[in-house]
Amino acid sequence: MGAKAEWRGFAAAGVVLVGITFTDLSPEGPWSDATFTSGFLGLVGIALIYLAWFRLTFETTGVVPTLDMWKDPEGTSPLVIGVGLVILGIAYAVGRIDFFPEPAGLILSLIGLLVATNGLYVWMSTAGPLASEEE
Repeated sequence: MGAKAEWRGFAAAGVVLVGITFTDLSPEGPWSDATFTSGFLGLVGIALIYLAWFRLTFETTGVVPTLDMWKDPEGTSPLVIGVGLVILGIAYAVGRIDFFPEPAGLILSLIGLLVATNGLYVWMSTAGPLASEEE
């Protein structure tokens, strides 16, 4: 096999971009709105952090964690569902705290739903009603 996919650059850039969303350092950009620029940079940062996590976890480039990449999909899927639900709980709290930018709760809700849906799909495909009868 080839070398492991490099993830550090994605992680560093993602953390910097997400960090900018908590400051007033964003330029107004072509849309003449610094808060929109800040949100845009934060979304790009979150995407880069996801790519870094994917490369670190699966040691390959890509975007979608297919079933064949999981080492123990049946055992890990409940944990992934739980993490998704925790992120949804955090999103609920963040949406009600004035310290965070207004769309932060919405973006965290999206992430939580994607994580929980992925875990649910994996569970349904390995141990649930969509599991194959073969053994």
